[in-house]
Amino acid sequence: MKHSNVATIALVLAALGSGYASASDVTPKSPTRAQVLAELVEAQRTGDLIDGDSGKKLNELHPNLYPAKVAAKSVSREQVLAELAEAERTGNVIDGESGKKLNELYPSLYPAKVSAQTVTRQQVLAELVEAQRNGDLIDGDSGKKLNELYPNLYPSKS
Repeated sequence: MKHSNVATIALVLAALGSGYASASDVTPKSPTRAQVLAELVEAQRTGDLIDGDSGKKLNELHPNLYPAKVAAKSVSREQVLAELAEAERTGNVIDGESGKKLNELYPSLYPAKVSAQTVTRQQVLAELVEAQRNGDLIDGDSGKKLNELYPNLYPSKS
């Protein structure tokens, strides 16, 4: 292995280690060896390693050798303000002291959340019986519906 590659890997590991050391004030968990190795492999794949000679990332020096980075979708100021207004209207803003959303702390001040329609147990059982009768159940081995595998055993859909 070239001297510059060894230096680059050492720099990356040192950077990862220092990042986690400063983050340890916030979170008590430290990354496992497997996590660090996975991050190193990902950095090698994407070229996010720093070249020891130039100080630039490898994907900046040789962009044709690494996958292109996906540009983040930009959001206009108006869109951000509209999202903020909607969050304030519905109470989806986090209270700084408690860490809970305002609509959780004060549910009477905000519109009620619309819940999805629920299906009763009786309705589910009725649907199951209908699916068994029509052969609309999936065969575990082939992934096809039973009425496709054995059309003569089930009524035709017409």
